[in-house]
This record gives sequence, C-alpha cells and structure tokens, in this order.
Amino acid sequence: MKSEIIILGVGNILFSDDGLGIRVVRKLLDRYRFPDGVTVVDGGVLGINLLGVISHARHLIVVDTILNKGKPGDLHRLAGQEIPNRILAKNSLHQVDLLEALTLCRLLDHVPETVILGIEPSDLETLATELTEPIKAQVDNLVIMVLEELQSLGISSIGVSDSPMEAETP
Repeated sequence: MKSEIIILGVGNILFSDDGLGIRVVRKLLDRYRFPDGVTVVDGGVLGINLLGVISHARHLIVVDTILNKGKPGDLHRLAGQEIPNRILAKNSLHQVDLLEALTLCRLLDHVPETVILGIEPSDLETLATELTEPIKAQVDNLVIMVLEELQSLGISSIGVSDSPMEAETP
C-alpha cells in the first residue's frame, strides 16, 4: 500500500472511549469519498504491526484518545515534539507501540510527518462498546478536525459517500 496520506484510527472498541479512533475512521468512510493518495486504515490495537502501513506514508494522521491533562471531551492536536512526550504517558499498549513503530520508521529512513488528533477520554477501562457521552458529543467535531487536516495538506476533493466503504485493515 503506497499512500501519500494515511488516516489511521487506533484503539480497542471493547473498552468504551478507547474505541474512539476506530469509530471516527468508520464515520469518515461512511460519509466521505477520498481521492487517490489518501488511505483510511482501521488500525485497531495492532501497534508495532502497523509499521508496514505507516512506513509508506508521507503524511500520517492518527486518530485516538489523548490524555493531555484536560477534561473529558477536550479536543487535541499533537504534532512534532509534542507527540513523544504525550504518547509516553499514554493509557494503553497500542499507543506506546505506535511510538515504537514511528521510531522504527527512522531506521528505515522514512518517518512520515505525523499529527495525532483526538479527544480527552472519560473512561478507558470499562468493558463497554459505547463511547461515554462527553466523547460521543465530540465525535463529529473530531471528524471535522481530520477533514481540516487534510485540507491543510492540499486535499480538497473530498466527496460525500453514496454508500459506506470498508476501512483497510492491515
């Protein structure tokens, strides 16, 4: 898979707000059509196994929960030097593995320009398939943040989908 831009949703849909990234990716695929060069991936909890996917991207937009000392429902955008500091304080193995995968990209001499978009979670531990209310209320705003990020990368030909598409799974 060779893509200019990869939108990567990560998380575990079985643990309440931890499934945020996956839900946003699914919503993007249900609502929009993306031009060639933009790939939307359901990364689940694959962590380090995502190396094969992210090593091909020029730009990587990760969608996930972000612990950033805010209140549940706060929207966050992390880029550059903010990423390692925030991910090191993350809440689950898939986020630490994502940092390791990005570090391994350095060994391959190709680190994609990475941005992490997310929401401050309310609950990451309860075994539940629904997002909590403060997070659910912000999902559409996070979708807009992803679309704005794409626009900042010069992608403006995003169409409204006639039928839902499937997320690529590595």
